[in-house]
Amino acid sequence: MEVSNREEISELIYKTILSNKENLIQAYNASKSNIGYFYIDNLLPEAIVRKCYDVFPDKSEMRCLKSLREYKYISAQMNRHNPLLEEVLYAFQDKKIVQLISEICNIDSLYADESLYAGGLSLMAKDNFLHPHLDNSHDAQRERWRVLNLLYYVTPDWQTPNGGHLEIWPDGPKKEPLVIESTYNRLVIMATHDTSWHSVNKVTVDHSRCCISNYYFSDKPLHEKDKFHVTKFRGRPSDTLTNIILDLDAGLRTMVRKIFKKGIRKNPHVYNKK
Repeated sequence: MEVSNREEISELIYKTILSNKENLIQAYNASKSNIGYFYIDNLLPEAIVRKCYDVFPDKSEMRCLKSLREYKYISAQMNRHNPLLEEVLYAFQDKKIVQLISEICNIDSLYADESLYAGGLSLMAKDNFLHPHLDNSHDAQRERWRVLNLLYYVTPDWQTPNGGHLEIWPDGPKKEPLVIESTYNRLVIMATHDTSWHSVNKVTVDHSRCCISNYYFSDKPLHEKDKFHVTKFRGRPSDTLTNIILDLDAGLRTMVRKIFKKGIRKNPHVYNKK
């Protein structure tokens, strides 16, 4: 099946989600009191998802983020990569898909993000990780609330021992996480708010876990009590020193954003189409 047009791809995504709509509503409602989420396997035909993986950029073509908080590779500058990846990524922004997910999650105002602020492509290779964290609460202009994270995994035969799996912490980062495996051709959608702690466990193999990601935004936060916050990281429950350092880091960055509403520099992780 040779499909490379985003309208055709979005139609395929829409039909798969629609056919599972009732089950997805139940899954989201059952989990939303802590961190709402659901996932869909076999989202797209094999030929499309396999080609996504085959043309996925090497980590040498991506920006490396390496610190105590995280170690991964990212890119939002989609015109530097194979056009198919841009078509698939923006297929998730089709209005009928956004509306369908709005109905599943019961979110009145829901918007895709053409700028790919913190979205795009991510790759995690051996020893890469992402510590437990809360996503930044807003878009780049602090006008809309970040409410949903869409993660589409495209690495064939990704196994449990490989690591690189999404972890959500429904009881907070001091308890134990729930692991959602980064299974090939799986779309995971999770809520983002002031208690939606999530992470990615360390990749243990010399192989790359590849992901196409989007964020959706809304006029209102998912939790009424939610307030503006920067991305906040913690260590794992036993990492006392890491927790102290990352708490100080989050406090300092929060202080900076209180003084400079949009930060002291423009976040480079957006799609600059000029």
